[in-house]
Amino acid sequence: MKKYLPTTIPLLILFLAVAATAQSKSNDAISKQIKTLNIEKSISVSYDGNTSKVMAVAENFGDRDASRVGIQAMNFAMGFFYAGDSLKESPDPILLSFWILTKKPRFADIHSVTFVVGGESMVFDNIRYAAKPKENVEYINCKISRADLAKLIGGQDVRVKLGDAEFKFLPQQIRLMSNMLDISSTGADL
Repeated sequence: MKKYLPTTIPLLILFLAVAATAQSKSNDAISKQIKTLNIEKSISVSYDGNTSKVMAVAENFGDRDASRVGIQAMNFAMGFFYAGDSLKESPDPILLSFWILTKKPRFADIHSVTFVVGGESMVFDNIRYAAKPKENVEYINCKISRADLAKLIGGQDVRVKLGDAEFKFLPQQIRLMSNMLDISSTGADL
């Protein structure tokens, strides 16, 4: 047992040092990070006295993709909630919602969302569909892990498939996802 002690102590010290770098992030710190990145129009943080919400809203996908599919427009939002006014650990998964403006429901029958990253497909079947026909809007909601979000951000030719419809992510949408991943990091996910 004594011969393991010299190697165990340095490993324990390393573990404690890594754990100490993981810290919470106050809503004020998140707001300052958003302001520093100059993305206040896209990402917001709010607190209702009990729960905080960080939400990002992307620009629309390309008009060509939308008209080819027969919809008016589509964008997405992503976000997460946490108790209190301080983010204690990096959220995983993060909620992702596609917002589709269409005169008639187009995606009510889909059962999954597929992200295509450089030819590799990532299928998410944990989706929820909702529609507000009077407002001409459909919502497709899913959850995405931090690891899968990092794959999207680091990939080439990133697309999303909703049934047989395909949309190419724009560079500014990828940047928004990257900013959201950075803002939501507390250091615990390193």
